[in-house]
Amino acid sequence: MAPTLSNHRREEAAVGAERGFLRTYEPEVRRQLGALWGKSASKGGGRSNLLLSHLLDTAAVAECIWDFYLAPSVRRTLDVVAGGRGKGRALFAWVCGVHDCGKATPAFQRMDEPGARAVQEAGLSWDRHLVERYRWRHDKAGGKLIRGLLEGAGWRAEQCEWVWPIVAGHHGFFPSAGDLREPRAARGHLQGRGASWAQVQRAVVEVFSERLGFEGLAAVEPRELPSRTAQLQLSGFVVMADWIASDERFFTGIDDLAQVSIKVARERAAAAWSALGLRGGWGDLDLPSPEAFRDRFGHGPRPSQLMVLDAVGRMGGPGLLVVEAPMGEGKTKAALAAAEVLAARFGADGVYVGMPTQATSDPMFGHVRKWAAGIGDGLESQVALLHGKRMFNREWQELLQEAGESPDDVFCGIAEDEDEYGMSGPFGADAQDVPERRAPAEWFLGRKRGLLSPLAVGTIDQLLFAATRTKHVMLRMAGLSGKVVILDEVHAADVYMSQFLKEGLRWLGQAGVPVVLLSATLPPGQRRELLESYVGGEGKESASGPEIPEPDGYPSVTAVWGTEQGVGHLVEDTQPWRGDLSVGVEVLPELARQQTDEAGSPGDATVARLLEDRLADGGCALVIRNTVARAQATFQTLRAVFGEEVRLLHGRLHAEHRAERTQECLELLGPPREDGPSRPDRLILVATQLAEQSFDVDADLLVTDLAPVDLLLQRIGRVHRHAGVVRPDRLREPQVVVTGFAPVEGRAPWILPASEAIYGRYLLLRTAALVLASEGQHWQVPGVVPQLVAKVYGDAEHLVPEPWREEEAQARAAWQAEQARRARAAEPYLLARRGEQGQTTLEGLHFGGMQNGLDEAAFQAMVRDGEKSTEVVLLSRDERGYRSLGGRWLGVNGEVSTDLVEHVLGTTVRLPTALTEAAEAELRPLDAWQDHPWLRYSRALVLDERHSAQLGGCTVRYDKQLGLVVTRKPTRQ
Repeated sequence: MAPTLSNHRREEAAVGAERGFLRTYEPEVRRQLGALWGKSASKGGGRSNLLLSHLLDTAAVAECIWDFYLAPSVRRTLDVVAGGRGKGRALFAWVCGVHDCGKATPAFQRMDEPGARAVQEAGLSWDRHLVERYRWRHDKAGGKLIRGLLEGAGWRAEQCEWVWPIVAGHHGFFPSAGDLREPRAARGHLQGRGASWAQVQRAVVEVFSERLGFEGLAAVEPRELPSRTAQLQLSGFVVMADWIASDERFFTGIDDLAQVSIKVARERAAAAWSALGLRGGWGDLDLPSPEAFRDRFGHGPRPSQLMVLDAVGRMGGPGLLVVEAPMGEGKTKAALAAAEVLAARFGADGVYVGMPTQATSDPMFGHVRKWAAGIGDGLESQVALLHGKRMFNREWQELLQEAGESPDDVFCGIAEDEDEYGMSGPFGADAQDVPERRAPAEWFLGRKRGLLSPLAVGTIDQLLFAATRTKHVMLRMAGLSGKVVILDEVHAADVYMSQFLKEGLRWLGQAGVPVVLLSATLPPGQRRELLESYVGGEGKESASGPEIPEPDGYPSVTAVWGTEQGVGHLVEDTQPWRGDLSVGVEVLPELARQQTDEAGSPGDATVARLLEDRLADGGCALVIRNTVARAQATFQTLRAVFGEEVRLLHGRLHAEHRAERTQECLELLGPPREDGPSRPDRLILVATQLAEQSFDVDADLLVTDLAPVDLLLQRIGRVHRHAGVVRPDRLREPQVVVTGFAPVEGRAPWILPASEAIYGRYLLLRTAALVLASEGQHWQVPGVVPQLVAKVYGDAEHLVPEPWREEEAQARAAWQAEQARRARAAEPYLLARRGEQGQTTLEGLHFGGMQNGLDEAAFQAMVRDGEKSTEVVLLSRDERGYRSLGGRWLGVNGEVSTDLVEHVLGTTVRLPTALTEAAEAELRPLDAWQDHPWLRYSRALVLDERHSAQLGGCTVRYDKQLGLVVTRKPTRQ
């Protein structure tokens, strides 16, 4: 047996082999290899970094990503592609490293004068006039170059065709094959003409491949074709590796070819990885013990939670799990427990939890951190919070401060577009000087990189963004790879958002990413579409049809996954944790003559009389209105009757007021606590749709505007929500009073126009018919929830009375047309165009895609309702200067001291969408804010001494009780 070499001798042998391989090239080629640069001296710490050095640096970083970051499931997928266990690592490093081969072209080498001179002196030349006149990007040049080299090395066509788009797309956009043609007038000159260029370009890729351990370029060829999603995720990791390897603090220039080696690159990569504090999630996870649920959450699993855990234990592969259960059933805990099982069974290495709003993301961030701490020591430190207002989350702020970071750097510095690699920030310390972190590595917190964090909580928008044809979308999809994705309250997604949700599920299904969807209930058609989208992404036959039945009971779980034969599935249901509530249903007609949203309307007076009667002996009522203006008007009317016993909560309160009132409502009407305030004898909370979801308050009585049945049931979930609450005798039985509409003899009812503008007439008509038919009866909630939703959303005939049916048919046609229009409106932004699902490569993925530079508001408009809204900071101004809305003096020019920043930003409020255009045209940050890291992005709405201003033809006024009041100026006749 041959003696075993020591590590030192192995490294010496490897370096010797590398140098020996170089000697097989002519001296001229070696000289040219020693001149081609990849990073200029200005970006290499004062010395240029040779192109070969940068390729090896990137490959070495990729090896760190493989060893310390990639999920087991991703590594297994790439092993299969490469041709066997353990082979994926070398292929992964090669694909990441070869990305910049297109820099071996005149179009790139001429861009740095000292570098260009050295290249020309080495014997490589170009037509200076043509090369400087015409633009030719090195990413496209690389796609063209690698395509030709792989074909020349004998690679199969199908293998060549998926690799070149990854090289050509590593700056964020995937071009089509036609885009690889240089401008006609300079064809050949930009890519490199003549034998010398062809020879050195081949040498760059061959030497790089040999130094990674391949016997030649032909030996790199994979055995299997990766799925399109796997290619997209791999492309994201190419970008990740490139960005890390482009940090000059860790990868200073090496301009001597004799010093370039894979050994040196690996040393540099290891130092960078350690200093940046990068890591993956939990790695290989063991199946949780039967006691794990109690350990994580402090109590044993309820029947519905056991049902979910049983389902994920029986799934035949990674798939989609739809959990439908009533509010308060513990769906989120079930989903987190299920994520552990799915991760252990299928090799996931982290989790992404997507919530419907920023407000619901904040408490979930704390819950996920506690859960993660139970899985592994210190794992809670890897949970990132991803939404635009995370700077105001105190837990997140404290974690960053404990990690020794400045929020200014985290929130603003690395978000600067002029910083190509987003590497600003104070993390260039030596590895041994980096303190133990209690927050994810700062590198993960940069713009576009949040989903790469090992564990993350944010809004559902993060997943929806990953389904858009936008620049660097591959980073978002890479961030979702190897995770279990949990999305809460998916019933809140309308037809427009659902297009992005379904698109995201198609890509995740193809990648085998386990997904858990949570909902109070889903219309059967929506559930079916979600299931079909996921398994359709796997390339399996449709999940529709009788083979996947509807759940018989409630709560329920429906699971699908891909098998070699097609699609596997299971459907289960169980009894809810708590028994049904018998909710009395009443109608409070709002006559057509009451069609005003103004204060003091007869409709508000009717509600006031009802509440005077029902709350005569005390009690707590929740009044939900469908618009802010209507809620404000109702509040004013009720305040005149009940005084201080009335509260108001809606989305046009500024951030500080909204947070204070939300917290107050939760304390007064939340779950009974020994250390909390006592429940008031009488209280009325007037709110908008904010109260529909993730709002844990308990009302004795609900008065609500008419809304589609699923949302109506969500609102009913706030009635008699908690056990142990002492209620007045008259309110011992839960009651819902539905208003905002009124029956009309012999025809369909009148419905509040503002409600129709939000929800459309069709679903409101069918819900109204259901409510009127149930008046004086009781709904057994939650047991009856699936049947009620199916009635309204399904094709059930005769739901509406005969006199309504012609109007219902007209409303249905209008609704269907609007649904189709909104679905079409989303199509231009979807990651894959219609009919493109069968494509096998990333070629042309970004054809017609959007450029970079969209801010978060624009992204939200893209994936939610297409309407962009704007936030402003409210200030007041008098003859002396500026003050905060709370009266704090700011200065003549609006200067904000450090101790007042949070106070000033706390007066941020979102304007109605109708004022967005005017706000963007008329409002700017104050001059004194231009250099402030937070305030420089904030538009100031300056109010007069009466807290009023003119904007977009409207009077905008902020009232401490009402919030933002918008009044349109009367039009002159």
